[in-house]
Amino acid sequence: MPTRDEIIQILDQHLDRESFRQMHWEGTFWDYLDLVLKNPRSARNAFQRLYDMILHFGVRRYSLFKEDLVHYNFFDDPIDNGADAVYGLDAALMRLVDCFKAAAQGFGTDRRILLLHGPVGSSKSTIVRLLKKGLEYYSRLDEGALYTFAWRIEGTDGNTEIAPCPMHEEPLKLIPRRARKDILAQINADLVEDQHIRIEGDLDPFCRRMFEDLLLRYGGDWRKVMDHIIVRRMVLSEKDRVGVGTFQPKDEKNQDSTELTGDINYRKIALYGSDSDPRAFNFDGELNIANRGLCEFIEVLKLDVAFLYDLLGASQEHTIKPKKFAQTDIDEVIIGHTNEPEYKKLQSNELMEAFRDRTIKIDIPYNIRLSDEIKIYEKDFGKGKVKGIHIAPHTIEMAAMWAVLTRLAEPKKAGLTILQKLKLYDGKSIPGFTEDSIRELRDEAPREGMFGISPRYIQDKISNALVSEQAQQDRCINPFMVLNELEEGLSHHSLITDEETKKRYKELLAIVREEYEDILKSEVQRAISADEDAIARLCANYIENVRAYTQHEKVRNKYTGKDEPPDERLMRSIEEKIDIPESRKDDFRQEIMNYIGALALDGKKFEYHTNARLHKALELKLFEDSRDTIKLKSVVSGVVDAETQAKIDVVKQRLIKFFGYNETSATDVLNYVASIFARGDSKSQQ
Repeated sequence: MPTRDEIIQILDQHLDRESFRQMHWEGTFWDYLDLVLKNPRSARNAFQRLYDMILHFGVRRYSLFKEDLVHYNFFDDPIDNGADAVYGLDAALMRLVDCFKAAAQGFGTDRRILLLHGPVGSSKSTIVRLLKKGLEYYSRLDEGALYTFAWRIEGTDGNTEIAPCPMHEEPLKLIPRRARKDILAQINADLVEDQHIRIEGDLDPFCRRMFEDLLLRYGGDWRKVMDHIIVRRMVLSEKDRVGVGTFQPKDEKNQDSTELTGDINYRKIALYGSDSDPRAFNFDGELNIANRGLCEFIEVLKLDVAFLYDLLGASQEHTIKPKKFAQTDIDEVIIGHTNEPEYKKLQSNELMEAFRDRTIKIDIPYNIRLSDEIKIYEKDFGKGKVKGIHIAPHTIEMAAMWAVLTRLAEPKKAGLTILQKLKLYDGKSIPGFTEDSIRELRDEAPREGMFGISPRYIQDKISNALVSEQAQQDRCINPFMVLNELEEGLSHHSLITDEETKKRYKELLAIVREEYEDILKSEVQRAISADEDAIARLCANYIENVRAYTQHEKVRNKYTGKDEPPDERLMRSIEEKIDIPESRKDDFRQEIMNYIGALALDGKKFEYHTNARLHKALELKLFEDSRDTIKLKSVVSGVVDAETQAKIDVVKQRLIKFFGYNETSATDVLNYVASIFARGDSKSQQ
């Protein structure tokens, strides 16, 4: 039982007073000017800061199918240890970050609404959530520090009132516009062009009123006005409504554009005498409070048309129109996301032409690479997440495989199945197909990933399997349980109403089941033939016979002591396992001997596992020889003698040790594979 002092000690470790003081730094305008001259990045605009934030976490460049890609580490969510990580969307994220880069340099995309477009569950909202989280985190670092200001005003009663800038403006906007050009030229003189500081627009109405009143009081003495300025460190926070805003559509009857641009504070009208006095106005709309940062529009195309008008000016002119005030300048990234049906409505609506013209659409598709799709579910159902229930090997893989198959178009190339296409996309090699072939496949189906099953559906069905009665009883789930859940759910899937689509998805499930059977048979075969000593002996016997065959010699029979011709039956029984035809046997055997000779020249010893093809052939041959001795088919009948049971137990332990099964799932696999062999034998006897 921990003591109170121990709890307090833990708290002290996490609460850093020095860091708190840095986050709440205050100084004069002149202090801030010194700070900017030392580090001009403090005065970056919203797009510059967002782009620098992404680069702060580093990049990794790589090539995939002859296409150069950049992986931005930020989208792995290093802030929260991968909680919101985005997998497999590097191409789409590159397009998004390129927009940020162009906007940061003022090339025009800073005057556009960025619209993430894609099917449901394709990570659109996750990407925006990551961007907001990243900005909040970055603003707490020295590299991402930014500042705003407040007004110190002495009242008639002698008390001093502190009035914060309601829109968190950049302090350099206090410099009169006519002087800015020359001042910025001085600041930017030693900076590379793409890092130039740009201060645009006027102060918000409240600060503009305060500035003008003080300027009148001091007869135009700008320096004395600046003595009323307190510059403060600004930490972006969505929860505190500082620099990060989120707007979500509501019922049209309850929508009001003041939610975006602020509203009159009726209680203060009596104090200031007018509803057009900025001091009697709450600049707390989402576009107001998101100034200097980012504003997210959830399902932006479901907004009422009146709201979209506000977005037109906010994007193109960087201005908003609060009620009873002039156009007010803003500096923020506006990013929205939408699904396919809403976007099609936008395309067909002639009245929305102005909105379309101010929008940059970035497609965010589903994954079409199996390995990336698997990562999504491993994040939610990995060993660290699911406690007390064993997830059998390939359970997540098979669910992910089906999900990806639903997103692929049927290949047009003769002789290529959709499953082979999936494997090609995932980097597997298939004879007759090159990287150029894969690019052709991608080009002939450009909409792949924009349709199919959502990851959410897969997650829901895996969850259903985990809480099922069978899972609770066996403390284990397997691929068949999840595949059954996936199939049963199709009958009442809310987004699939087309019977033809349901039929196709069920056919793809059958393909996945067949692939899983092949994987199981292969693993059981490898587990049975995993006796390394037996493989080594078989390999030595094969190599000895091949050497004698290629050198036209005989082999001494260790039992009879006589020299005999090489064992052709043994050699062919191994070579046939990897489809070496009779006409190619001489070439293959010579290749093996040349390979052994090359290793010897390098001072290396030949081992059976150094040649992948031969290793596979030896495993299959040993499995064939061992299968009858183990009598795996007897598992199905339940009649197993003690000797056979001991051999089966050895295989089961190998499945547990080398392939990740537990006792229950290993037993299930052996029973299932035994039934496959039993079915095969019964068919052959008919």
